[in-house]
Amino acid sequence: MRHSALFAGLLLSLGSLGSLCSAEDLGLTLAWDKNLLTIHSDKLPGRVMTVNYLEAYCRAGSTDREWGQTVIGHTTQLLSLSADHKSLKLKCTLNDGVTVEHVIRARDDEIDFRLTAHNPTDKKSAAEWAQPCIRVGEFTGLDKEQYITKCFVFLDGELTRLPTPNWATKARYTPGQVWVPKGINRNDVNPRPQNEQVPSHGLIGCFSADESLLMAAAFEPYQELFQGTAHCAHPDIHIGGLEPGETKPIRGKIYFVPHDVPALLERYAADFPEQVVE
Repeated sequence: MRHSALFAGLLLSLGSLGSLCSAEDLGLTLAWDKNLLTIHSDKLPGRVMTVNYLEAYCRAGSTDREWGQTVIGHTTQLLSLSADHKSLKLKCTLNDGVTVEHVIRARDDEIDFRLTAHNPTDKKSAAEWAQPCIRVGEFTGLDKEQYITKCFVFLDGELTRLPTPNWATKARYTPGQVWVPKGINRNDVNPRPQNEQVPSHGLIGCFSADESLLMAAAFEPYQELFQGTAHCAHPDIHIGGLEPGETKPIRGKIYFVPHDVPALLERYAADFPEQVVE
């Protein structure tokens, strides 16, 4: 059965997957220092996964432009970390005055992200998108040349391992691969090779070294999916600019679940109904 066909009835039958099935408690905890979010669990391959969080905030027109002209500089401050290391709060301040507050929580088998982007200035912000860079080398157990064979996106409703068909090789910067969803201008994405295929939805992920687990991540709204050059996978965030005084909510998930793709898709459909393809 095509995975996209699963989606049509999911939201009618699920309501909230969390109320229907219990997740394994992986003992996930959080830390953040020097722009690295660290996810720890003795049950994860390598015991830790790091996320360059956030790697960059970016302007539109980024597809064929020098990276230094795309990035909007920012600083990030750790506001709080709970005693059990299950919850932390960050605040990013962009050079144009925009603030982005992040509430990040470790749950049984997922990391939950809630962001609030706000423009307190009297000028429109050019912040179009942002990059959370998830480092998956330890999880996949493979080097920088081979780890992509453990990674996946969804094309034509099917989980498709990398390198996907029609792999692009030409761009301002290489290597890497970008998948651009419908509704996003292809001139406003990462300046890496751009795949001609459109992703079915916003999940990107990878399998563990022994294929028993998978990590998958999504943000809403999202700008692109990106396989990078630092053992990384990106569910990059769409911001879309901010008018003076404007506030926008953003949310995301990183899942750590058994190798059960239909179950993952059910859960994803419940968490991100906006991204469901019928």
